[in-house]
Amino acid sequence: MGAVESTEGEREPLLVPSQPATNTQPVLSRVYGRRWFVLTMFSLLGFMQGLVWNTWGPIQVSAKHVFEFSPTDIAVLVMWGPVGYLPWLLFMWLMDKKGLRASLLLSAFFMLLGAALRSVPLKDLYYRRWMIHGGQLLNGLAGPTIMSAGPLLSTTWFAPDQRATATAIASLIGYLGSAFAFLIGPLAVPAPNGTVGSTVYWNQNHIGDRIQFVLYAEVGMIAALFVAVLFYFPSRPPIPPSVAAASQRLSYRSSICRLLSNMRFLMIALAYSVPTGVVAGWAGVLDMILTPAKVSQVDAGWIGFWSIVGGCVFGVAMARFADYIRGMLKLILVLMFAGASLAATWFTLTCLTRLTHLPSTQATLYTSCILVGIFINSSVPIFLELFIETVYPVPEGITCGVVTFLSNLFTGLLLFCLTFYFTGSP
Repeated sequence: MGAVESTEGEREPLLVPSQPATNTQPVLSRVYGRRWFVLTMFSLLGFMQGLVWNTWGPIQVSAKHVFEFSPTDIAVLVMWGPVGYLPWLLFMWLMDKKGLRASLLLSAFFMLLGAALRSVPLKDLYYRRWMIHGGQLLNGLAGPTIMSAGPLLSTTWFAPDQRATATAIASLIGYLGSAFAFLIGPLAVPAPNGTVGSTVYWNQNHIGDRIQFVLYAEVGMIAALFVAVLFYFPSRPPIPPSVAAASQRLSYRSSICRLLSNMRFLMIALAYSVPTGVVAGWAGVLDMILTPAKVSQVDAGWIGFWSIVGGCVFGVAMARFADYIRGMLKLILVLMFAGASLAATWFTLTCLTRLTHLPSTQATLYTSCILVGIFINSSVPIFLELFIETVYPVPEGITCGVVTFLSNLFTGLLLFCLTFYFTGSP
């Protein structure tokens, strides 16, 4: 019998594997030392944005005497921060499409222009007040990127075991800037004669010169940061630090639809935005709130400073703890909110001393206010990590943009209501 040569079709295998072998390369990952420089530049911009936002609240007594501000003006100056968040969708689109560098440069430019506008030494107080309001609004327009991009930066540049810590630093540094405004303002700008805590006579011109010095110093620091970011601030490293950083994410439109249809995300967002938004607005006008309790401008500044600094330090510590122990974010948040509720109740009962007959001392005001700030502000990075885990693969910048918009919405609502309260107060 003769052998017949097989045809080409007969050489094909009868069983074709359902998943043919591929030559895909494993995703390379690398962590760069320059990530700390990028985080530092971003954090310093966040620090200055918070410092400029909270300029006027801690020195509201002095600002009223120099610029003839009303209590409503002070509340509106603080409210320009949340108002600047209204075009947040545009900034989130820019961050998603053009990267972190382009969006951060635009925000830094808004901050520089706003700080320069506030410091123009016009003699006409009417136009000077409008320039200050315009500068505060421009600084508020930097908020959507500065307050939302921290988790995006940490995922893009940092390894998974450092991500929560980097998120905490990037997201809390703006709060630290607000805290230093409580410290720098009252120490650099003296209170007018005849006010609580004023022991030395200062004329109006000297107080105005001190305020002008603070405004000039802020312009100089923001200009230096703008130049630094302009020369070097890459959007991403050449090689991603993890598989998550290199993975494909949802598009901008799909991300918005996914977030708005996720009920679990919306419930967590509500739990985050109400307390953080209310406490942020409350801290911005803390001096005016504590004035009826006979608390001086300097003492109110120290209370605000330690409440925010305590929250930042405790928040970074808890984030570092969360880097090592995953799956306990909910329990940590419940404990923090329980402590905040008790501290807020203590502060309220202390202020209502005529009804409760509880002793209202400087120690109780300090302790209760500081505890509220510690428990609420330290929850911010834990919440952001929880959001990212809940809605993955939605981009981090879009997720945090939505929740920080909601937080600023409640801040604006509180300040809007306070404008009517201050208008009706004597």
